[in-house]
Amino acid sequence: MMKVTPKKRLGQHFLKNEETAQRIVNARQSANRNVLEIGPGMGVLTKYLIEQPDISLTVVELDEESVEYLKNHYPGLTPHILSCDFLSLSLTDLYQDPVTIIGNFPYNISSQILFKLLENKDLTTELVGLFQKEVAERISSLPGKKSYGILSVLIQAFFDVEYLFTIGEEQFIPPPKVKSAVIRVTRNPDKRLACEENLFKNVVKTAFNQRRKTLRNSLKSFKFQPGFITDPIFNLRPEQLSVEEFERICMGIEV
Repeated sequence: MMKVTPKKRLGQHFLKNEETAQRIVNARQSANRNVLEIGPGMGVLTKYLIEQPDISLTVVELDEESVEYLKNHYPGLTPHILSCDFLSLSLTDLYQDPVTIIGNFPYNISSQILFKLLENKDLTTELVGLFQKEVAERISSLPGKKSYGILSVLIQAFFDVEYLFTIGEEQFIPPPKVKSAVIRVTRNPDKRLACEENLFKNVVKTAFNQRRKTLRNSLKSFKFQPGFITDPIFNLRPEQLSVEEFERICMGIEV
């Protein structure tokens, strides 16, 4: 029997399959003691997380009804429940040591969660998340695919991404209209940009905002070193470029 009503405005689809919940929790691989769960709802992941002795769990939940449910069913968790919007949370105020983020993420903020991961990339060193399948494919996509885009490049510039498994609509209350998928995103300390980070982001976003154009046309607003624009790479479209090739383009820009 439902104790919390899923709210469309919050993008809530509660996972009801216990085996899948265990698989998601078990997908955590890092040795991070700090674990932050986003959107626990009725605690389908939380119940397995609190059984793990090697972690310090905090949950962040915007829905007041869910917060009350968690306090009633997991009273020991009460001091570790943050009743707020994850997107407004300062992770650097909350943590000094690396943290793993985990959760069945609300579809309506899943991309923003990933951008926040990027902003805190040396603190949030692992993310295990349940996303809309289309978003999961976009993050893990390789160059040359239609799904390859801004998030693919920016996340893969710093993280290793693994698409773990797909989840059918029937495993949720209410069933979403799309399939879902679980991915694991792990900070790779060896991944460091060879160019200035803000410039890299700017070039990637500018290129993909005009993804049907060749780079020669989409990157006209940037001033390149003499002769660099004749490089054959500018005949390509953005979805054909690897992270390293975007770096190479950035290194040819006069700053």
